[in-house]
Amino acid sequence: MKIKGYNLVGRALREQGFDTGFYLMGSPLLQAEGSCIAAGIRMIDVRHEQAAAMMAQAYARVTARPGLCMAASGPGVANFGTGLANALVDCAPVVALGGASAVSQYMSGSFQEIDQVAMMRPVTKWAERCYDTARIPEYIALAVKTATSGKPGPVYLDLPGDVLFREIDEDDVRWPAPLAVNPAYATAAPEAAIDRIVELLKSAKRPLVISGSGVIWSRAADDLSRFVEVAGIPFYTTPQGRGVVPEDSPLCFPTSRSQAFRDADLVIVAGTRLNYMFGYGKPPRFAADARFVRIDIDPDELRLGRQGEVSIAADVGEVLRQLVSRLGAGFDKDQYAGWREQLQRNEVERSGKLAEPTLSAAVPIHPARLCREIRDFIDRDAILAVDGQEILAFGRQVIPTHVAGHRLNSGPFGTMGVGLPFGLGAKAAKPDAQVVVLHGDGSFGFNAMELDTAVRHKLGVVVVISLNGGWTGDPDRKKPGRDLGYTRYDLMAEALGCHGEFVEQPDDIRPALERAARAASEGRPAVVNVVTDWRVNAKTGDFTPFVT
Repeated sequence: MKIKGYNLVGRALREQGFDTGFYLMGSPLLQAEGSCIAAGIRMIDVRHEQAAAMMAQAYARVTARPGLCMAASGPGVANFGTGLANALVDCAPVVALGGASAVSQYMSGSFQEIDQVAMMRPVTKWAERCYDTARIPEYIALAVKTATSGKPGPVYLDLPGDVLFREIDEDDVRWPAPLAVNPAYATAAPEAAIDRIVELLKSAKRPLVISGSGVIWSRAADDLSRFVEVAGIPFYTTPQGRGVVPEDSPLCFPTSRSQAFRDADLVIVAGTRLNYMFGYGKPPRFAADARFVRIDIDPDELRLGRQGEVSIAADVGEVLRQLVSRLGAGFDKDQYAGWREQLQRNEVERSGKLAEPTLSAAVPIHPARLCREIRDFIDRDAILAVDGQEILAFGRQVIPTHVAGHRLNSGPFGTMGVGLPFGLGAKAAKPDAQVVVLHGDGSFGFNAMELDTAVRHKLGVVVVISLNGGWTGDPDRKKPGRDLGYTRYDLMAEALGCHGEFVEQPDDIRPALERAARAASEGRPAVVNVVTDWRVNAKTGDFTPFVT
């Protein structure tokens, strides 16, 4: 029996476990996208390819499985660039497929001819081209394996038109065995290393744990929760790693982060990089004489930043399970009681001060008040995507997260415009979850037309826009290029078929959110456009942009 290459694409993706993909139609992948639909994969067509890559990243984050995106050749693939770069820096497993001009016409000036593999290599973990139709399933399996093994990341596979449209005998097709998502490379730590960590814990007076996305990709949230509970150790995470331990835990002291870092004598770095978020682990952010333990799946990460007295290249979940087993129920966590009390006193003092703007009745609305209204409204297990500058800083301080993978922002690459695509990718992954996107008005503009995608595919997200009329808070209104005006994004949303709300008074925020949520529950996306104070700049107050 004969089969065309494009029909192999949908079948191969389905056999690798994909149930959802994000794409923008176009040659030569159009028939391949049709084959995905025929194979039972839900295909969500978008308005821009970078949004497709971002949606795939969000899908991956909330499911801890690889996301899928597809684009036409030439500019379609080029438009992947920003989204895949963000996924690369964020270490998120995304499988991107791109159509390409025919191999038989290379170097002849064919339509949309450009070396897409070379273009994608700097923004992906792996980028290759398939030349043999019979090997399409093999290449797709290799792409999935590469995206999910070791330190996760995005991959790109180039599929030329003549490879896709070639007809071959089915008996010639190479069908690899389906891969388990996140293949198990959970190498245990050496017993001597576990022994040394236990010794360090017993001698420490002020230990803490810092973690990040590695805990999510390892599906080790429960393991981290058990470890901090058994050991009685305060914990902190990257913004993307929030929720791995519920943030109403008695071991969570979010506003005491600076003090905790400065005073800690033992820092266990579990599944995260020592990048700018943690001051690279160096003084003055951390004490010069603090001891470090580092656990990371990627040996290369252990060579960067501050070196650990114990460094373990292994799956973070496996190592945490080893530590819990070794500590046992008899570990004396009361030895850190004074340390916890110290952080708690600081927490009470700072939290009271930080709470003041959240209660503000001022008009225009203080962004901290907007964040408090969202905090008090959303479900405990809501998925929250935050995108912007001022509103990102206030949201980090005011709105907690209690479920792993349910807090989304641009991560260390800092890409603007991820909010709405992230929200839609998350909603596609978990249709029964409440999904709220908190956007700055500037960042909203990057991918605003994805509201149309949300309407067409009945992705019931609630989008809240902090409308401060520009890119950032500016008390003096002197920053060049800041002003954007007070656009009625709610009316734009209504024109696209969304529910729209315009809010100018703080007491009107909650009723507007409730009406928006009712619309979203029926599959109609909603936009709540809230006028906030343009004078408020998070960097000039107690709210700082890099504090979780």
